[in-house]
Amino acid sequence: MAAPIHTSVKPRGGVTAMANRWPLLGQRRALVVYLCGIVVLDLAAIGFFAVSSDLRWPDLLTFAALMACGAVCIEATRRLGMPAGVSRDLLSAWWLPAALLLPPVYALLAPIPLQILLQKRVRETVVYRRVFSSAAIGLAGCAASVLFHAVVGDLSALTAGAGGPILVAVGCAVLFTVVNTALIAVAAHTSAPDSRWREVLWNRESLLLDVVELCLGVLVAITCGLNLALLVLALPPVVLLQRSLLHAQLQAAARTDPKTGLLNAAAWQREADTEIVRARRTGETLALLIVDIDHFKRVNDTYGHLIGDQVLVGVAATIRSQLRDYDVVGRFGGEEFVVLLPRADVTEARRVAERLRSRIGRMAVPADDNMITVTISVGVAVMSMHGDDLIELLAAADLALYRAKELGRDRICLPATVVPPARRPGSEAAPS
Repeated sequence: MAAPIHTSVKPRGGVTAMANRWPLLGQRRALVVYLCGIVVLDLAAIGFFAVSSDLRWPDLLTFAALMACGAVCIEATRRLGMPAGVSRDLLSAWWLPAALLLPPVYALLAPIPLQILLQKRVRETVVYRRVFSSAAIGLAGCAASVLFHAVVGDLSALTAGAGGPILVAVGCAVLFTVVNTALIAVAAHTSAPDSRWREVLWNRESLLLDVVELCLGVLVAITCGLNLALLVLALPPVVLLQRSLLHAQLQAAARTDPKTGLLNAAAWQREADTEIVRARRTGETLALLIVDIDHFKRVNDTYGHLIGDQVLVGVAATIRSQLRDYDVVGRFGGEEFVVLLPRADVTEARRVAERLRSRIGRMAVPADDNMITVTISVGVAVMSMHGDDLIELLAAADLALYRAKELGRDRICLPATVVPPARRPGSEAAPS
């Protein structure tokens, strides 16, 4: 007998209706607790430092000038647009100087107006993400500010050109980046526990961008410390760099599926064609998998598309976490995913497909105080055995997937053979 599509059979309503109105309620309980904890900590820090800090007009003027520069950068972003999946900016060039030059309370407050402006002027997203981002950036800036003021003390030393204060400023900028990245990475990993830590921490590109932001932040802080009017000269280069960064991200976003972050069908096909040409030239084999979520329509009909999207994201993250870096994975449309496995023979392809089937079968998505589980069917095709080009391999894998569906789902099929699902403890063997 095939495994059930989900463990909960409660009809849609109640908590699910509230989750549609308040998306945070539809997240994992551990994630909700973590996000709320970070926000509460941020609010407590704001209250503590607001009471213990003196209100000075020069500080307010500097803060207003930095926020105005950030607003100009956001308006420049708005003209280009920012679709889902584009998340990097250079606003740390304004948050970091607030942390280095002003009391810690300003570092805690700085992200709030800019995140509101991003929400209103650039792209609306679920509010809890903006709130959490503000809290994470604020706490990171507060940590950097407290350390810098404790070590340097006299802020004029930063603009005097002495090496010591500048090195301290760089160290505090590194601390800001590490704390901010760690807070966000924990949230990302809590949301998708099957994902690998290196996917939610740094890769080469994100590390390079962090270094650029760090350098910009320190340079703007020194410039602002010399003379507030010099921000007029610092602003145009930052705007130009941000527009260049956004353009590169827009190009990357055009290749990815916005819901899952995997390659979209067109981009996957281009990369798959490249791998097939390489395999022909070198004489190596490769395998192609088509992965389909069983009875996915039931999830959407019972729990709504919001929960269905979370299932898609969870399945995509699980698939990505079980593959090699050079495997080519994409969303083919709807609930179908495609995977190209370079240098994989039929044995390796079966092993990978079984690992995906097993891991996704253990995945759970919260809904209505219950956990939704799904199963997958997988069609497998191997180059030279089932086809010599991408069209033939896709047709063979699709035929194998159709057979898997006919035979009861939750199983792996090749065009000529069937791999039944492994027996789970306490369950009956699946019929063949």
